[in-house]
Amino acid sequence: MSEKVNVTEIFGENVFNDAAMRERLPKAIYKELKKTIELGKELNPGIADTVANAMRDWAIEKGATHYTHWFQPMTGITAEKHDSFINPTDDGKVMMDFSGKELIKGEPDASSFPSGGLRATNEARGYTAWDCTSPAFVKESPDGSTILCIPTAFSSYTGEALDKKIPLLRSMEAVNTQALRILKLFGNTTSTKVTTSVGPEQEYFLVDKKDYDKRKDLILTGRTLFGAMPPKGQELDDHYFGTVRERVLSYMNDLNIELWKLGISAKTQHNEVAPCQHELAPIYGTTNVGTDHNQLVMETMKRVAERHNFACLLHEKPFAGVNGSGKHNNWSMGTDDGINLLDPGKTPHENIQFLLILTAILKAVDEHADLLRLSASSPGNDHRLGANEAPPAIISVFLGEQLDDVLKQLDTTGEATSSIQGKTYESGVSTLPSFRQDATDRNRTSPFAFTGNKFEFRMVGSTQSIATPNIILNTIVADSLCQIADELEKADDFDMAVHDKIKELIAKHKRIIFNGDGYSDEWVEEAERRGLPNIKCMVDAVAAYKKEENIALFEKFNVLSRAELESRAEIYYENYAKQINIEAKTMLDMSKKQIIPAVMKYSADTAAGVNELKAVGIDTSVQEDILKEIAKELKNLTVATEKLAKLDDKALDLEDDMDKAAHCFREEVFPAMTDVRTPADKLEGLVGKEYWPFPQYEDILFYV
Repeated sequence: MSEKVNVTEIFGENVFNDAAMRERLPKAIYKELKKTIELGKELNPGIADTVANAMRDWAIEKGATHYTHWFQPMTGITAEKHDSFINPTDDGKVMMDFSGKELIKGEPDASSFPSGGLRATNEARGYTAWDCTSPAFVKESPDGSTILCIPTAFSSYTGEALDKKIPLLRSMEAVNTQALRILKLFGNTTSTKVTTSVGPEQEYFLVDKKDYDKRKDLILTGRTLFGAMPPKGQELDDHYFGTVRERVLSYMNDLNIELWKLGISAKTQHNEVAPCQHELAPIYGTTNVGTDHNQLVMETMKRVAERHNFACLLHEKPFAGVNGSGKHNNWSMGTDDGINLLDPGKTPHENIQFLLILTAILKAVDEHADLLRLSASSPGNDHRLGANEAPPAIISVFLGEQLDDVLKQLDTTGEATSSIQGKTYESGVSTLPSFRQDATDRNRTSPFAFTGNKFEFRMVGSTQSIATPNIILNTIVADSLCQIADELEKADDFDMAVHDKIKELIAKHKRIIFNGDGYSDEWVEEAERRGLPNIKCMVDAVAAYKKEENIALFEKFNVLSRAELESRAEIYYENYAKQINIEAKTMLDMSKKQIIPAVMKYSADTAAGVNELKAVGIDTSVQEDILKEIAKELKNLTVATEKLAKLDDKALDLEDDMDKAAHCFREEVFPAMTDVRTPADKLEGLVGKEYWPFPQYEDILFYV
């Protein structure tokens, strides 16, 4: 039975949060640290020892014996190296020590992390630096061990960013600076900071651990490389929002407890569309902290799953034929005094500041669709984008009927005299309340949808860190706001200039607005007529990091340098090539060592039975036809397997040029993998279940 807890008592208990700092730090030290956290002031190194001592004592009280600089290298997951608090004393004993220097700076070996050529193997030194804007926390293990985790940024010996946090923090500073320029033009003298916020919804699958352990493809690649569809899939829509099974509910309860202790505001949980698929959504908060929290959510999901004899699958497409998993990145901007800059208010047609910011975002998305597409690119996400389960690979913006009407009026007449108001509906049942229609509908087919007071970027893959999508969003919006502020700050008549600017932005960028069905073939054709890019796969998307105009954009706001961008492009290519190579080799191994021997065994046993029947004069034509069909597909599988092996070797020979290697894996190896899977899945339907060498989809998806 799951633990019963008082949520208000445990929430944040494992976080060195504001309450803990206020309680344990001297008032002057606390105020000094808060200036850095809230106002972005440079950290005063003179307070580091005091903060470190307080953090150490707090962590030791929680049972911690070690600390780690917890960082996010370019692997897509987190990294940590544990150091104990012990420090030997002259009498042969130890004391528990933790200095300000150890808090502020660490030196993990940087040579084995992806650097895209920024660092050579023999150039090992790297640095981690304390990010005090994201609170430290302790991680508890079931065995009782506890680690103090200090969120940090990770850079090379020569100063380049080797992680996702440094450019994320830089992008947040950029959007803050440019948004404040816009607010000052509207007479706002009270807001001193603009912060972007995110609330990433996380989709995932839970499968039985015993089935997972029998599937080499799930263990090594995160997805099933083989598998025929069972008689029932998701066609009845009976899993979506259905009653959560007790075993899964017990998992969700324990997961929530773990997350709440870490101060993560896990709020919503439900069954998703596919069998065994579920979703967790938090209340959204500051982008930096929200990004850290999402990494912790994914780590915790996997760890808690093992306690319940589950395996948690975060891959974007673990099962062919049913919905894959994404991560909806809900993004907004707000001020330090509580103003949501994406709140249209009751009369958006009169809210000029909102309309200017809205059209600035349209400009950013239209001009930099290639970068947004890249930010949602991964080998796994290539399976989702463009299918009828996720947004298309074409970037567009959904605004809803009300805002679309306002912008159309401004575009055609120059004035928006009214906006569509939501209707009030009666249910027709006296005991049920009436409800008022929201200003916007929801469009699940849109990759970038306005949802009332925020934008929902729906393309992000379930395994991905949300850092890159938010780095891109912050940077392109900062650039758009900067260009607009440059013009309006020079205007003699601000009111006239801002109205003209809104009209100009609508006219230039209305092509990016699409409120219809993004899954339809008609939209693909319409998008092409509008000149919108349709970047269909990851290896094609990476080119965006190499464009001179994009390099200039990132360097303009000091988010990423040319060298850092080029290294990230190289890492993307390398990651794709390595991932597809692992999948291809796993597929070859399963085909040669499991499927082909199983089919041959079944064929031999069946043939022996046919001969016995023939000997007593029984007609065996049906059995012989089945054996012929099996023999045909076995031949197809054998030929396809041999071809895949040769193409995989060809792609590996190109590893000195990762761009070429990645394209070869995409254009030749990946299709060859489909050619192997097709006959194997047909054979699964022909061979007796007791002969098949690993659990089938029906076993995995419907018997949890």
